[in-house]
Parts: sequence; structure tokens; C-alpha cells
Amino acid sequence: MRGKAKIRDAGIPFVIPGLSDLPKRLDGVLSVIYLIFNEGYSASSGGSMIRRDLSDEAMRLCRQLLELHHDAEVMGLLALMLLHESRRTSRVSEDGDIVLLEDQDRTRWDQRLIAEGRSLVERSLASKRFGVYTLQAAISAVHAEAARADETDWNQIVALYTVLMEADPSPVVELNRAVAIAMRDGPNVGLVLIDALIGRGELSTYHLAHAARGELLRRAGNNEAAADAFRQALSLAKQEPERRFLKKKLDSLCGK
Repeated sequence: MRGKAKIRDAGIPFVIPGLSDLPKRLDGVLSVIYLIFNEGYSASSGGSMIRRDLSDEAMRLCRQLLELHHDAEVMGLLALMLLHESRRTSRVSEDGDIVLLEDQDRTRWDQRLIAEGRSLVERSLASKRFGVYTLQAAISAVHAEAARADETDWNQIVALYTVLMEADPSPVVELNRAVAIAMRDGPNVGLVLIDALIGRGELSTYHLAHAARGELLRRAGNNEAAADAFRQALSLAKQEPERRFLKKKLDSLCGK
């Protein structure tokens, strides 16, 4: 109420932007919608990993935006959210624990959402005016095409992450690309990339970087170093399901 009073007293006009104003504001709108979706899809903290009300609202808003503005990146963002949403029921066990992508029951993935998401990706790519959301959606679509984890086309995923790195370079994208390279070329190759990335300091406090490092060390047979990496990830993780997941990883390495 105090905010409204300040606006009134200052005489600041409240004007609903017209459709002509939408293109220049689009990036900000899409960013907010995706933030809402991500908080619903994977809550930043607390005991529950998923808040369906938020992710549903984000998709509803994006559908409305697409009706107003048939932009390739609006298609790309909606596709990305639909493809993520298609895996909702398989991402968490009955006990509320995390199930990694490679361990998910793919027969439970929502094929209707996958088909819609893939169609939107194809339309966005065909426009030649796509951006980072479409590239991320294309990566999710490659995962969705694989009936089994070992059938994943990692060559294509690495290629898409390489393009994404050029379009929107960030440490997190670089980390995801390193993991994809590890899946294609072996854990030791990925470890070199992740160690260099963490060594630069950009992801030193990012728990998923240490968790990824721990998993690759485990796959490489270095259980002691893997346990240390998982302990570091656990010290940084805030979400309770992620903490339980990391504790289980540690227990399995320590023989508990």
C-alpha cells in the first residue's frame, strides 16, 4: 500500500503498454516467466523439490504471450518448459527423492507434451530467428527422443551446447557442456574441463558443479576423491531433496 501511495503522490502515470511496446520488453518478460517456471520445477530451497502451481502458471503466461506475439523465442521458451514438464512425474520418487534423468522411467514421460514441445522447437528453428531458449529446448528434445538413456545422441547434445556457449556464454552452460562431453568421451575427459572451470572460481560455490565432479570421479573409479566432492556439494546444497540425494551418494561410497 505504501508503494501505491508513493506512486500516487509522485504523480507517476500507470499505463498498460501496447502491443507495439512488446518486442523491446520481450527479453525481460521471458526471463521472468522462466524464473517462475524454474522455481516451480526445482525450488531453490525447502523440503519440496516441486511447486506445480508456479510451473503451471509460467506455462499459462507463456501460452498467452505466444497468442499475442508469435516470436521464435516465445515458442522456444514454451517448448523448453513443456519438455521439462513432460518428465515431472518421473523426476521424484514416491518418497520425494530425486531421480536423475538417466535413471527415470521414460515410459512415464508425457508424450503429448513432448510432441507439442518438439513441434514448437522445429517451428522456432525454421524461423532462423531463434535464440537461447530454443537451443535449450532443442537439447531437451534430443533427450526426449531417446527411448533409453544409453540411446541418447550425445554428439548432437555437445554440438548444441557448443552453439549455446557461443550465443550465451556462462559458467553453467560450460558445466553442462562438460558433462555432455564426459557422457560422450568418458569421465576423465569431462573431469579435466570441470576441474578447470571450478579452478577459475566461477562455480566454486555452486553445489551442482561439485556434484557433477563427484559423479565423474565415481565413474572413473576414484571413490575417495568422489566422496570429497560430494561432501563439498552437500555443504553448499540448500534444497532438502538434493541434500538427501547427496547423502545417499556419500553413504554408498563409504559403504553405509
